[in-house]
Amino acid sequence: MPPVLIGRESISLDFREGLEDGPGAPDRLMLITGPRGCGKTVMLTELGLIAKQQHWDVIDETASEGLCDRLIARTAPKPGKISGATIKPTFMGASIGEIDIAPALRPASLRDAIVARLHVLGKGKGLLITIDETQDASLEDMTAISTAAQHMLRENAEVAFVFAGLPSLVSDLLNAKVLTFLRRASIKELGDVPLDEVRAALASTIRNAGITIDDKALDLATRATGGYPYMIQLVGYSMWRHARRRDGGMDRTILEQDVRVGVEQSRAKLGAGVCAPVIKRLSERCVDYLKAMAQDDGPSSTADIARRMGETMSYANGYRQRLLDEHVIKAPVRGTVDFAIPFLREYLRAEYRSDDGEA
Repeated sequence: MPPVLIGRESISLDFREGLEDGPGAPDRLMLITGPRGCGKTVMLTELGLIAKQQHWDVIDETASEGLCDRLIARTAPKPGKISGATIKPTFMGASIGEIDIAPALRPASLRDAIVARLHVLGKGKGLLITIDETQDASLEDMTAISTAAQHMLRENAEVAFVFAGLPSLVSDLLNAKVLTFLRRASIKELGDVPLDEVRAALASTIRNAGITIDDKALDLATRATGGYPYMIQLVGYSMWRHARRRDGGMDRTILEQDVRVGVEQSRAKLGAGVCAPVIKRLSERCVDYLKAMAQDDGPSSTADIARRMGETMSYANGYRQRLLDEHVIKAPVRGTVDFAIPFLREYLRAEYRSDDGEA
């Protein structure tokens, strides 16, 4: 969790007001979308902290097999050892009494589990359920979850649901007929943070800690982030750490050299932590498709990519579709594709540089 969130204040405010406004507030049902590394998980954490400040319980889950079952198990109050007992009386003075003990059962549905949890919480408290990586959830799980959410919100229960996932989440989920209820959700798209906000946040964080940084070094750090939230974290941390190690923590000044080293380390970490795992799971020809894209500074023509690969459009489009399905690339305009993962173009250029210095 970063020490300060920038460029996301409106989402936090909308959610806070949604809780305060009571049942029926639109922002109690929210979809947060954005590319990898844009801060979706951090945003879920922030909204959970806001809910806890309002004395709500928070259940965080990540989509994978068995999602709905896990939510039921975590949402339902801890059951007692028995749910009830039946005592049969004696007859004619003879002791023939019997006791039937029924074991406590887990609620059969998520809706039942939420109702039971709210009953235990009592008046004035509520329940927030957040689901990360929602694009990986099965249609069956999402149907069960959206059905429970629909009923609870319709009944004006003190509940809120926040889903986070890749940009395709909106089209994939909202276009499913069984999930039309989610079209009522408040959609929040996380993009790059404006550079002026990045600069102001870096400056205030650094200087509030009693450390100095000159404008040239600050500008260099700001530009290097590209406004990409994960890169902002990496650059800020890496240049700060290098300055501390350089002078043993005595000078308390971040120099331009600290920023340059920090940026280099940040790019390496971003490549190893975000880009490399994506490339590793792809086929060789899918990587060739990406390498052909990386020759352009912006969106690439699908015809140019096929030509660079030495393949027909039909053949190349098969890999295009695979990469779209993996959320590695996007198709902003018909006949073009672009990288969906920030800095992936730069990573490919660096990793697959030829002997003549060109990607």
